[in-house]
Amino acid sequence: MQPLTIKASGSNLRMPIIKRSAYKAPIYYRNGHISTIVPSLLKNAKNPGYDRERLELDDGDFLDVDWLKPDDSDKVVIISHGLEGSSERYYVIQCAKYFAKAGWNVMAWNYRSCSGEMNRNLRLYHHGVTDDLGAIVDQAKRSYPQVYMICYSMGGSTTLKYLGEQSENTPSEVKKAAVFSVPCNLWNSAERLKLQSNGLYKKRFLKKLKAKIVAKAQQYPDKVDILAIKELDTFEEFDARYTAQLNGFKDAADFYETTTCDQFIPAIKTPTLIVNALNKSLHLVSLIFCL
Repeated sequence: MQPLTIKASGSNLRMPIIKRSAYKAPIYYRNGHISTIVPSLLKNAKNPGYDRERLELDDGDFLDVDWLKPDDSDKVVIISHGLEGSSERYYVIQCAKYFAKAGWNVMAWNYRSCSGEMNRNLRLYHHGVTDDLGAIVDQAKRSYPQVYMICYSMGGSTTLKYLGEQSENTPSEVKKAAVFSVPCNLWNSAERLKLQSNGLYKKRFLKKLKAKIVAKAQQYPDKVDILAIKELDTFEEFDARYTAQLNGFKDAADFYETTTCDQFIPAIKTPTLIVNALNKSLHLVSLIFCL
C-alpha cells in the first residue's frame, strides 16, 4: 500500500490506499451503471430469520434492530444500511447471512422510519446523525466484548463521522469497521447527482425521500409543509427545504458543511477500511443498490 493525500475540509490527510486487489469484477459487471442497477433489480433475498428488538430511545422515539444469533460467540457485527434502505435490503441480508454462517452474532439495525413503521418524533435521520448509532453501539457492547461495523453508503458516512467524533473516546469494544460506497463529501455527492448520467439515481432517491416527507406530514400537519414538494428537483433543494429545517440546520450548505464525514476521518483511531468503486458512475455517490 502507498499513502494517499486527500483534502479533508481544510486539512491534508495522508492515508494508505490499496493499489492491488485480488478481486476481479465479472465481465458483465464492468460497466458502472450495469453493476449498480442489475443487482438492485434482479437480486432478491428472503428474510433470513431475524429476531426483531425494539430499542426505546431517551427522546421517546425508537429504533428497530434485527438480530441473528447463531451461537454463543462473543463477537457481533453491526450492519448499517444506506439512504432509504433497511435491514431487508439484499445487500444487508447477504452480509448478515455471511457473518451468521461464520458464527458471528449479527445486529442489522434500521434508521428511524426505515423499519416499515414511521418513527414517532418529527426528526427523521440523515448522514450526520450519530446519536442513534451511538445507542446501537451501546446496546451491542452490553452483551459482546468485540464489536465490528459493516456499513453501506449513508450508513458508512454516519459511521465515519461517529468514529471521528469519538476518536479517543471510541468504546474499547469497537474493534474495526469497513464502509462501502460512502459519499465522503456530501456537497460533491449532491453535485454529481445533478449530472444527466446520474439522473436515474437522483429521481429514485428523491421519489422515496419525498414519500417519506409526505408520511411525516400526516403525523405533523402543522409542522411539515408539503405544498411545493413536487417541484423539488435536486438534493440541494430537498435538503434546504426539509433536511435542514427538520434537523436544526440553517440551510443545505450548513447541513453539508456540518455533517460531511471527510472532515472527521483524520481523527479516527479505530482501524477502518473505506471501499469506493473506481467506476466514475459510482465514485463518491451513495447509489441505487442501497435503496
